[in-house]
Amino acid sequence: MAAASKRSRSAGIPLVLISIIFFVWFTHLVSGNKTYIVYMNPDYKPSVHPTYAHWYSSHLASLSIDPARHLLYSYSDALHAFAAASLLPRHLRILRRSPAVLHLHPDPLIRLHTTRTPFFLGLSPSSPSSPFRAADAASGSVIIGVLDTGVWPESPSFDDASLPPIPSRWRGHCEAGVDFSPSLCNRKLIGARSFSRGLFAGSGAPGKPPQEYDSPRDRDGHGTHTASTAAGAPAANASLLGYASGTARGMCTACRIAAYKVCWASGCFGSDILAGIDRAISDGVNVLSLSLGGGTAPFFRDTIAVGAFAAAERGIFVACSAGNSGPGWGSITNAAPWIATVGAATIDRDFPAYVTLDSGDRFTGVSLYSGEGMGETLVPLFYDNRNNASRMCLSGTLDPVNIKGRVVLCDRGVSARVEKGAVIRDSGGVGMILANTAANGEELVADSHLLPAVAVGKIAGDKIRKYIISHQKPKAVLRFGGTVLGVRPSPVVAAFSSRGPNPVTPEILKPDMIGPGVNILAGWSGSVGPTGMPKDARRTQFNIMSGTSMSCPHISGLAALLKAAHQDWSPAAIKSALMTTAYSRDNTGNHVRDAAGGLAATSLAYGAGHVDPQKALEPGLIYDITTDDYIAFLCTLNYTLPHIQAIAKRSNFSCSRRLKSPGDLNYPSFSVIFSGKTKVVRYGRELTNVGAAGLVYEVSVGGPATVGVSVKPSRLFFKQVGQKLKYSVTFVSMRGASAKPPPRTGTTAFGWLTWSNKQHKVRSPIAYTWKM
Repeated sequence: MAAASKRSRSAGIPLVLISIIFFVWFTHLVSGNKTYIVYMNPDYKPSVHPTYAHWYSSHLASLSIDPARHLLYSYSDALHAFAAASLLPRHLRILRRSPAVLHLHPDPLIRLHTTRTPFFLGLSPSSPSSPFRAADAASGSVIIGVLDTGVWPESPSFDDASLPPIPSRWRGHCEAGVDFSPSLCNRKLIGARSFSRGLFAGSGAPGKPPQEYDSPRDRDGHGTHTASTAAGAPAANASLLGYASGTARGMCTACRIAAYKVCWASGCFGSDILAGIDRAISDGVNVLSLSLGGGTAPFFRDTIAVGAFAAAERGIFVACSAGNSGPGWGSITNAAPWIATVGAATIDRDFPAYVTLDSGDRFTGVSLYSGEGMGETLVPLFYDNRNNASRMCLSGTLDPVNIKGRVVLCDRGVSARVEKGAVIRDSGGVGMILANTAANGEELVADSHLLPAVAVGKIAGDKIRKYIISHQKPKAVLRFGGTVLGVRPSPVVAAFSSRGPNPVTPEILKPDMIGPGVNILAGWSGSVGPTGMPKDARRTQFNIMSGTSMSCPHISGLAALLKAAHQDWSPAAIKSALMTTAYSRDNTGNHVRDAAGGLAATSLAYGAGHVDPQKALEPGLIYDITTDDYIAFLCTLNYTLPHIQAIAKRSNFSCSRRLKSPGDLNYPSFSVIFSGKTKVVRYGRELTNVGAAGLVYEVSVGGPATVGVSVKPSRLFFKQVGQKLKYSVTFVSMRGASAKPPPRTGTTAFGWLTWSNKQHKVRSPIAYTWKM
């Protein structure tokens, strides 16, 4: 599976590049992978078999496929399926001919995609007036399952002081393994498991890859960071080597954490992810957080979508990262409507650093360098402009003779940002200017470099490049400004955050929302340094990372708080509350900007907008969606019945109900596609009153003059709490509109639809696309 969601950007290191020692092992792993996920039709299960696992094993044996040799996992809670390894072509032919087999596909390899963010989000549970006091107090019964690289249990973020006993309904436990004792779990970290059968089967050889813990212990740091972001306990005096100092806390400090290690140095195998979801459902989690994702595929071939469907049906809220492949068009991943797909944005904190040239010009960038500075003396500045490889300071491209004693400018791209600095340091250089190119624009991501280094945007980078090329003896000095709060404007959509339109179902707008995902401080593994590089001998309890991997657990933690406050809300209701109360204006009062180009961002970048947890707590109205609604949606996609049955786990299934269009799903946002002769699109929606009784809501609509919008009725009167009222909305492409010329093929426009009164504003974004 193509990976659309990359390694989180603490140091710009894709996960597969963290340790070069994995290369040979990983090459063998990929080439030897013959593991498949096989979906079964429950109508064919003989009653003589007491469990699905018993049936899967017996069925394989009946086909002359030895289950003792081939069967990896038997799934039951997430899906009716099993994972089988080392299958030969003849095995696949036999399985495909079996009437009990719905379909099968190869085991996909999927990639992994704080002190300030609670304040930035308005979470102050210690304040007597905080609306979250009651929710925070009740959240001790809410359990967040984090599927990632495991957990470092000794992190202060997992302290269980003042937490009550573990909820009695909890059915999970902590598994013993290499350097991991069950006694390391407590009332905060109440579960820890690891899943690696898919990994080992893919490697074609028994045993674990080098430098890995065959246990829930987190060697990578990614899993510890995401888990502590979602529900870490307050940890005083937290910082990354002095940066971002303060008290680090997760979004839901009283929530419990269950860690499911499904990702390893080479990535995350779909069979292991499904096993983690399957076990998390049976263990009793309330929220699932997955900061990982693969490429786009039909939902029946998307292991995360299939597992998330089962979780949502059980009332479990599922949040996934949108991916780090932005700003590319249609780069979004985890696009199923039953998943909360989360993009990334900045917060109002930064780590400024400065480049001063001997011309007197000074440029502002960012850095987390914590070592000895350069002082005040200007030193020679060098830029190897011979070819792309040397411009990007790739390993082996720089001559130490030219580097020694100099600050080197490197173009961002291809190799990890911190690795460029390591190349310069090992060649005798004394500093680095990391300059963005057009691909990254003005997006700045801070890194804990191994030598003095400053990252600058494209505009500053171009000026510094021009200065170097035009001067015979260019010089520069780098200085570091520590931590700065109150940065304006914020939030800004991160350039790396993956974008819509939705490549699987364009009628469903994705991402759903954005949250804090740039330069986020949270817990870290004690096994690696902050850069994740083997040569980084530094150790720290906290690290600063960037990526949609960081924004996802923010939403997971907020969803847990909403679940604690509204225990009867469905996952769709929680997502609706987060979306319809989100905002699209930054702290300067202007439209949220896009770091990729500096212009106003659109709903293809931020979905409904940036989450506002205080407003989400009392949204007034919600768009709810049932499992039957999702099944009707799937039937509308023209999938085969076996494909839908593989997702929905239904016996004797038929598509008795279909929606008029995929866009007719009761979603909190709108994606309107005008194509061919289609000039009119009609959608229906249903709102549920979760506010006070006796309130009237009136509709307002905004958007381009090239689209006419009518809503019927335009006024809704909710007499009772829980009452449901429907409305319809008609969108007409106004080719004759005089305000603007007709839209060209492939163009987009944006608007909004809001139901409001004096108490609430229930806002839905609208994305228009013309495909003529």
